[in-house]
Amino acid sequence: MIILLWVVLTPLALGLVAVALVFLKAIVQGFAKGLRADPDAVEAAARVTALGLLDAERQHTELAAPLPPALTVALAAARAGDWEPAADLLDAAAAARDWERRTFLTEQLADVVADDDTWLRAWEEARPGDPGAALLRARGTVFLAWNVRGGKRAEDTTGEQFDGFRRTLARSREEHVRAVALAPVDDPSPYVGEIWTALGLGLPHEEMRRIWREITDRAPHHYEATFSALQYWCGKWRGSAELARAFAVRAAAGAPAGSLMTAFPLIAHYEHDESDSTDVDRTPEMFAAVDAALADVAAADPGHPRLAEVRHLLAYYLYLQNRWDEALVQFRLVDGYVGALPWRYKGDPAAEFCRMRDESAGNASAAGDGVAGGREVV
Repeated sequence: MIILLWVVLTPLALGLVAVALVFLKAIVQGFAKGLRADPDAVEAAARVTALGLLDAERQHTELAAPLPPALTVALAAARAGDWEPAADLLDAAAAARDWERRTFLTEQLADVVADDDTWLRAWEEARPGDPGAALLRARGTVFLAWNVRGGKRAEDTTGEQFDGFRRTLARSREEHVRAVALAPVDDPSPYVGEIWTALGLGLPHEEMRRIWREITDRAPHHYEATFSALQYWCGKWRGSAELARAFAVRAAAGAPAGSLMTAFPLIAHYEHDESDSTDVDRTPEMFAAVDAALADVAAADPGHPRLAEVRHLLAYYLYLQNRWDEALVQFRLVDGYVGALPWRYKGDPAAEFCRMRDESAGNASAAGDGVAGGREVV
């Protein structure tokens, strides 16, 4: 019986092996043919490798750029219950009247507060009436409200979530009043958090204008404040495409070089672009807007905490305008981080970033590789 099975099954097994080998050969030949047929793809892949660009799995999806080391330490300490490094950072920013940095620090630290405020309560007990603690309490409550709401669309958010969201935001209004009272007189930071309260609660335009006057009286070209206010004026929240674009143009008009205010017409365009064609991104007006942002970035303080966010935006629009060399410069300077517009609006931010970056690398000239050690070569 065994011999009979061997006689019957052996030819069948050999036949299956032969078929498998035929298919394998076809696959290998097809792959090789594909490579021969598309040498540009081979060259592009080689350039990406030579430039040391990171693949999608190695892109940080929560940040636009590396955090300053001192902030990284303060965040780790806060999570471990130690508030003093955070307090020192906020105090130093206030002493230097560096309001852009102070609000950036507040945003990062408030996210930790929303998860666990034990360390902040210890700070409040140790230093009653501390301006930094009051600022973090108010902004942390805003973050907590948005966590309660969740990140889904309105139709997918429960009534219970909306109720909790509104209650928590209402509490943040009182906390911002206290933060304003304790803050240095020229500090706009508490008002920046108020914008998100106004946005979430749907407060009227006149209230938003009041908040904005308080900010611009103290810091007329504050990046985070302008970004936040632009979100309020967008059609998806409390405004419209027309109101958002008008606000963005006013913010950029007359702003000093290096303030990064020229990013906002691009952001307003992106937020309201419903076209399925890149033609709207290649108009003379859009070329001029991108050129203005490039000049702004070149003049900015390299330590500006929002500089990388504008570079991400520039990389995207330079890519859409087929300005490969310029796009590659920006892509290389932010590579490894995709937690910024426009990528964070994409279904797979890292994959979309890498796709556009790699296409820019494949089309760029050798001169477009002009970045050394993470800095532009000029």
